[in-house]
Amino acid sequence: MNNCLTLLLATFTATTLLASSEPMENTPSNFGEDVAFLKKQTDAIVLRRGDAAVAVAPAYQGRVMTSTATGDGGNSYGWLNYKLIAKGVVPPEEAKGTLESKIHVFGGEERFWVGPESGQFGIFFAPGAKFDFADWKTPPAIDTEAFDKVSSDETKVVFARNFTVTNHSGTKFDVGVERTVRLLDREQTAQVLGATIPEDLPFVAYETVNTITNRGEKAWDADTGLLSVWILGMYKPSPSTVMAIPFREDGEGPVVNDAYFGKIAADRLKVGKGVVFFKGDGASRGKIGIPPSRSTPFAGSYSPDLGALTIVRCDPVEKDGRYVNSMWEKQKDPFAGDVINAYNDGSPAPGEPPLGPFYELETSSPGAMLEPGGSLTHRQITVHFTGEEVRLDPIARKTLGTGIEEIRGAFNGRAN
Repeated sequence: MNNCLTLLLATFTATTLLASSEPMENTPSNFGEDVAFLKKQTDAIVLRRGDAAVAVAPAYQGRVMTSTATGDGGNSYGWLNYKLIAKGVVPPEEAKGTLESKIHVFGGEERFWVGPESGQFGIFFAPGAKFDFADWKTPPAIDTEAFDKVSSDETKVVFARNFTVTNHSGTKFDVGVERTVRLLDREQTAQVLGATIPEDLPFVAYETVNTITNRGEKAWDADTGLLSVWILGMYKPSPSTVMAIPFREDGEGPVVNDAYFGKIAADRLKVGKGVVFFKGDGASRGKIGIPPSRSTPFAGSYSPDLGALTIVRCDPVEKDGRYVNSMWEKQKDPFAGDVINAYNDGSPAPGEPPLGPFYELETSSPGAMLEPGGSLTHRQITVHFTGEEVRLDPIARKTLGTGIEEIRGAFNGRAN
């Protein structure tokens, strides 16, 4: 199953790591304030379509840092690590003994990564490394190296990058990436979601089109390892935020894997009729995954505190696809991974601060079996709606298979 960056904290003594870094708190802000801060630190690109806007950072691999549905004074949905962004990339000689020696957690609500993380085909462990945190490291190409801007206009920006990664088995991959971020209009968004969007309902919707290409001379095959496109987003939590992930009731096998950090308590994770509910309050660390036999293309969350409904959609799921496995072990099945993952942040150890706090929704492509010059594309659409519950409810039901009241009441006896 895919492991996000948070799994590293489960296998490492958090006291040493976090004590060596400044607290990773976010400064409360609206979209305009977040953009003003980002532009002081990096070359942030702002795409706009009316009041809808997103801020994108080329230096962070074309990452969507945050977005808004209601202009510069409106809610800013992405979680940003203000302190680390202000510090910038920490040189290796200065990063020893800190989190930045392993990864720069800049935040951002939609970032490009490549999987798998671990196992015999993992790219976060060098050949011969042990599957423990001492040997774990994010490849610089998806951590500290900028993507090149190819083109941009008011609503779209295109990035490109070539890089090389080597997996734990010693297979080298020469990778070409093209990543496009574009804002969607009301008609495009309605079509993608299969839902009607009222003309006066505020929303921001953007699509990322992420293509990886085999730039090497050898085919990528299952015997020596495959790469996948892995898209992850960090969102601001709130006490009442609940994630809702629909699943196929006619699928085979377990509905949800919650073994990443041990069993998640029933007051934080609930399997309803065709929907998994998971708290996104940033107050208790846990992670879940939905396998391809059970996944739909959708995941989402609702926050009564913000009046915000978030919907994430990826490409249609291949039920029998080879989704890469990122468990920290030599794996029996390297392609028994997840399509959809969700994470709630919290203290990694008694008395220790959370990494954020934030919560995450993630999607992954199947492993890319590519001949030289061949490509695989993974699309993800992220939409934030804001408005009265009665107006958000039809959209939630159409995409997530459950209503706003059921999501809001999932952990006080009113779930479906």
